[in-house]
Order: sequence, then structure tokens, then C-alpha cells
Amino acid sequence: MSEQIPPLATAGSVPPDPDHPAPLQRTGPTPGAAAAPSSRSPRGLMHGASGRNIGLVIALAVLCAVGVATAGDRFASLDNIMTILRLAAVIGVLSIGMTFVITGGGIDLSVGSVLGLASVWATTIATQTMAQDTHWIVMVLTALAVGTVCGLVNGVLIAYGQVVAFIATLAMMVGARGLAEVIANRRTQIVRVPEFLDVFRAEPLGVSVIVWIFVVVAVAGWVLLNRTTFGRRTLAVGGNPEAARLAGIRIRRHTMYLYAISGLTAGIAGVMMLARTTAGSSTNGQLYELDAIAAVVVGGTLLAGGRGTIVGTVFGVLIFSTLTNVFTQNNLSISAQSVAKGAIIVLAVLLQQRFAARSRSS
Repeated sequence: MSEQIPPLATAGSVPPDPDHPAPLQRTGPTPGAAAAPSSRSPRGLMHGASGRNIGLVIALAVLCAVGVATAGDRFASLDNIMTILRLAAVIGVLSIGMTFVITGGGIDLSVGSVLGLASVWATTIATQTMAQDTHWIVMVLTALAVGTVCGLVNGVLIAYGQVVAFIATLAMMVGARGLAEVIANRRTQIVRVPEFLDVFRAEPLGVSVIVWIFVVVAVAGWVLLNRTTFGRRTLAVGGNPEAARLAGIRIRRHTMYLYAISGLTAGIAGVMMLARTTAGSSTNGQLYELDAIAAVVVGGTLLAGGRGTIVGTVFGVLIFSTLTNVFTQNNLSISAQSVAKGAIIVLAVLLQQRFAARSRSS
């Protein structure tokens, strides 16, 4: 006799009697159905996070090959590599914070202006005098406090004031830049605390301190997003806020925390900018928010939220930093750089949409 396979229960059907469990069902594939690609198969690997990262590595390698072919030893020199890393460090720290916000389903247009405000507030006469009388760490704490408070204001307006993230952070972008101009009186404020410069312009193991800061922030961001409950909640809030709420996640409070993280990273980037330029200015960080968003999107984080990758963000930052360096080494115009960046961003978004469509259809 041939084995009889009972039909699977469908929505609305009568549940099976718990005292008389249904016979075991066959778990093999349905005849004629296409099997979904396994995460361990080459096809499944290329469609997952590893595949996206491999694509980013290939893109970065191609850019490096172009740099070596067009600029030769000038591009491949150790000094130039350090220049690329220093250029990537400030944007990279901003991008780590932006990754959390976008993964959570938001957007932050104010990080560049908050960076400028933090750098100005940390270099006022009062702050530097206090740092000289006590310790240079006062300047660092001031910048971090300014960034975090700005992020919290954004978070409160968005989470509890029900203001659209685009509008709230746009207002902060304009307001923070204006406040920085008022505090600095549109002047550049020079860092006059030598101990601060000695610490942040050092090069442990031949690598600049600001590059080490980027590495530490990236590692901390990866652990927070991928190995903690906070990271899992961030993915849940960005993927399906209503389901996250029903699961017991406090959506508003979590959203506020995400913007606070973004503000904190802007404060850290402000300190790094002071180390690079030795001056606080209201023009520091201008349009950096766009570079950060571009790096996050190219890295593979979904603009709609629900999926984020710190590793991809780091590669995205390195790709744009290397691209800028290649154009500079070949004396190409800033306009050409902007066109190339725009093309890369559009390509990344198109690829995101294609992968998202394949995920829905599988």
C-alpha cells in the first residue's frame, strides 16, 4: 500500500485534537517547487551579508587598482594610505552613528552641523581656559556633551513630539550651524591647549590616533548592533515598529536612544576634527551628513530600516575616501568627484531594491 500523506492545515481550518496528534508530515521539498538557496551554498552566500561584503571588497580593490595604474607609487605609498585612512576616520565615526539611526527606520541630517557646533563649543575661551587650569579632557567632554544633547533633542522631538525625522533633524541642522556661528562670531577658534594636541596628534604604532578612534568606535558599534539586545531591538524597530511594540519594546524610548548615539558620534567626530585642523569653526563638518548617509547606503544598510551592517558601512567609507584620493592624485575636479559619488549611490540603491525584491519573491 502506498503511504497516505495527510494535507497540511490551512488558515481557518479546525486545529488538530491535542489528544490525537496528527501523523508526522513529510518535510521534503514539494515536487516541482524550486528550492530556496541555502545560506551555505555559493548562491545563498552571494545573496547574504557575506556576498554584499565581498562585492564591497571587490569594488575597493578595483579602485585601488585604478589608483595604482593612474598614479603609481604616489598612490601606493604608505603616507598616502595613511592620508586615506585619516580622511575616512571622521566621516567613518559619523557613519557608525548614522547606521544605527537608519537601521532603526530614521534619518539624521544634522550630524555635520552638530560636529561643527561641538568643535566650536569645545574651543571657546571659557572651555580652553578651564582645560588649561584642570585637564585637556574638559574639551573632549564638552564636545561629547554637546553632541549627545543635540541627539537627545532630535530623539525627543521625533519619538515623543511625533515630528517627522526629516523635519526635526533638518531644523537641528540649521539651528546648530547658526548657533555655532553665533558662539564663534563667524571666526575660527584656534586650539591653544598643547596637551590636547600632543595626545590627539600622536601616532601609536605609526597610525594616527584619529584612525585608532575610528577603529574603536567601529568595533564598539559592531558589538552593540550584532551582539546585544539593543542591536536586536534596533533591527526590530526598523523592520516592523508595530510588531516590535507588541513584543514589548518601548519604541519611543529606543528611538530617542538611537538619535542620542548619533549625536554622541558627532561629538566624537568633532574632537577628531579639532585634532585634524587644530581649530574649531562653524564651517566644520559642512555636508558631512550627506557623505555619512551615502557611505551607510553603499555599505548595504536599508534606507527603509530593518537591516544594518557596521562592516558594510566601514567599507562604504573606505570606498568613498579612496575614490576621493584617486581623483585628487589625478588632478580631477571636485565636480567630477561629485558625479562619480552620485552614480555610486544610485547604483547601490538599485542593487538594494533588486535584492529586496528577490528576498520577497523567495
